[in-house]
Amino acid sequence: MDATIKSIRPSKPSDKHPEGRPAELDPAEFLAAAVRADQPRPARAEAERAVKTLLAYIGENTEREGLLDTPRRVVEAFDELYQGYHQCPAEVLNRTFGETAGYDDFVLVRDIEFTSQCEHHMMPFYGKAHIAYTPVERVVGLSKLARLTDIFARRLQTQEHLTAQIAAAIDEVLKPRGVAVLIEAEHTCMSVRGVAKHGASTFTSRFTGMFRDNPAEQARFLSLVRGTR
Repeated sequence: MDATIKSIRPSKPSDKHPEGRPAELDPAEFLAAAVRADQPRPARAEAERAVKTLLAYIGENTEREGLLDTPRRVVEAFDELYQGYHQCPAEVLNRTFGETAGYDDFVLVRDIEFTSQCEHHMMPFYGKAHIAYTPVERVVGLSKLARLTDIFARRLQTQEHLTAQIAAAIDEVLKPRGVAVLIEAEHTCMSVRGVAKHGASTFTSRFTGMFRDNPAEQARFLSLVRGTR
């Protein structure tokens, strides 16, 4: 049967946003799991047959010993690589702590390693995310920012959209005074195919609130991110 997995992209172009301000994301795409538990999906056997078809397409003998169990292994790998579709970003950020002793500066978690899959070629891209936010009274556990990154990364993505989703989820759930997200990554769809430029890095960023409106705070965030590694 055909899959009816809910898209994580808006179905229609959003209204033109004010010049100089980022377009807003639909909260539905970053606050809830992308796939409902009761949503119709192809059976595992159908998915395994699809893998077998692709193996035959590239010219392989799908009956040779080394490939007999490959369809099952590929589907199991998909379950792991794309588990973010079944996880709820908002739940990760919902538990906060109020014992901050009046802390009023930003919190930065640097060098969060991640691996994601490019939605254009279904090839990996990987790198590090750097996330900062300025809390209002309550803070979230530091590991939750890494967990949030993994949820969005374990979906088909573009780096730009991944960056925007992380920032939007923190902004919407925690209501901080500002959020800063910087992602640096290498894309294998560029390094091992196409132009084959190994080692090329792509940087994307998203700023909200005080980080967007105050260049000095942006500069301080970037200075800490680029500090001695």
